[in-house]
Amino acid sequence: MRLGVVGHRGYHGLTDVLRTLERLAPVLGLSLAYEGELHELAGNGERLDGPDDIDALLTLGGDGTMLRGARFLAGREVPILGVNLGKLGFLTSCGREDAEAAVRALASGDFLAEARMAIEARATTSDGTEKRWTALNDIVLHKGGFARVVRLRVEANGETVASYAADGLVISTPTGSTAYSLSAGGPVVFPTVESIILTPISAHTLAIRPLVLPPSAEVTVQADDGPEELLVTVDGQVGATFHGRQRLHVRRSETRVHIVRFPGTTFFSRLRRKLGWGGLPERDEK
Repeated sequence: MRLGVVGHRGYHGLTDVLRTLERLAPVLGLSLAYEGELHELAGNGERLDGPDDIDALLTLGGDGTMLRGARFLAGREVPILGVNLGKLGFLTSCGREDAEAAVRALASGDFLAEARMAIEARATTSDGTEKRWTALNDIVLHKGGFARVVRLRVEANGETVASYAADGLVISTPTGSTAYSLSAGGPVVFPTVESIILTPISAHTLAIRPLVLPPSAEVTVQADDGPEELLVTVDGQVGATFHGRQRLHVRRSETRVHIVRFPGTTFFSRLRRKLGWGGLPERDEK
């Protein structure tokens, strides 16, 4: 198995996990390929230049590192094993204390690859250039640092849904329903129930509520009023400026992201442990 490795050097314990990988690789028949900075830190193994020749991807960090890893795959449907080196790690597959057991299970095929829906967005600039993004969590259109409301006209499959007066709009996948969308008052959606969730950010009318659309919907958003420049943010990490005359189109991606899960770990157990779901005493403070 050729295992790609991406990670965040800011996390404590990263070096220990890299040493564990080096020890396990010859035993498990793993060929390791590290992204740039990790390649220098690991000191051996191949350099990971692209996603085409790997059988699985290991991310070392938090949820942000795992989201970056999903974008790195660029649509290749290979399993992602996320090892959490931070505090929350809601998307990740295990903590650093279980990293060795998880890598052994990955190498032996003793895991579930949970297919997650992704969304893709496109916008055409005033000069005719088309920009495209793919997100596992969400696409967010917001006003940045401007202290004024934005009026967003939203359509689904060409039909007007509403004109949202808000600070912005979160367009999320079921996976992203427990991220920014949840903070903005959106619903928790079971990750394998495919849908597109629209959650206004600080809506300026009580009549506007989060909306769950079928996965076949194509959502179009245009700013009718507000700052001249808005921001499009993808998975909270990358983005671009967006002008009021542009139209943002969002739909389900043709490819999915496959997240490694192990027997005994469920969505509801993660809600209880990571988010303190229902006030039950299983919250993980690590």
